[in-house]
Amino acid sequence: MDGAINIRDNKTGAGAARVGEAVTSGPADVIYGGRGDLDHEFPFCRSSVRKFRRGEVIAGAGDAIDMFARVQRGMVSASTPLADGREFIVEMIPKGGLIGELEVLRKQSLSLEYRALSDCELHYFDGRLLRDLCANDPQFQVKILSKALARVSELELRIISNAGSNLRQRLARTLLRLSAVYKVDAQHSGDELIISQHDLAATLPASREKVNQCLRRLRESKVVDGTQGKIRILNRKALEAYADGVAIA
Repeated sequence: MDGAINIRDNKTGAGAARVGEAVTSGPADVIYGGRGDLDHEFPFCRSSVRKFRRGEVIAGAGDAIDMFARVQRGMVSASTPLADGREFIVEMIPKGGLIGELEVLRKQSLSLEYRALSDCELHYFDGRLLRDLCANDPQFQVKILSKALARVSELELRIISNAGSNLRQRLARTLLRLSAVYKVDAQHSGDELIISQHDLAATLPASREKVNQCLRRLRESKVVDGTQGKIRILNRKALEAYADGVAIA
């Protein structure tokens, strides 16, 4: 299905906007294959650039798209509602991550809601060019699909692992995983996580009350520290032990 991602136009404040309007002018952003990570390898120019503030919705579930985006700066969450009404953050997409590439290839609508977890910048690319490139270059298509399948496999393994774990294990694993994700962004060391209590609970998923209780015990044990919206890892080895289910005296 051809169309455009319905996103908020943060420059004009005019509510929902279509990708391709208010295109940021500048030099051609041609990214050639064969260098660096696949997420940065597209032999065609970006179509537009958009900036979002923390908490703003980038695209909603059910939106018809014919463009995909790369996170150029910041971090984006992909979430879906649970049966009990809570939010489940399926994935946190760091700098270099892609949004909507599979839906563009399959000509499908988005199945998840994408929201800015921090102030971020997204570069958008024409989906038709991606489909043409995949059709004419089987090797490139395999790389794109392999990347996507790896993300799906990681999610499946995480869900299976969490099913047999207690909350402390799940929380420790999540903090370590987020630490690796935040480290992708050069602005972060990986030891300091900028995340709200709501988003952390939605990532597990678990209730905010139970997550706060678990965080409080980790703070008392000097494993983590932090204030509202920020968590700092103080003892990574202890956190890794908790993630492995090892009891620490």
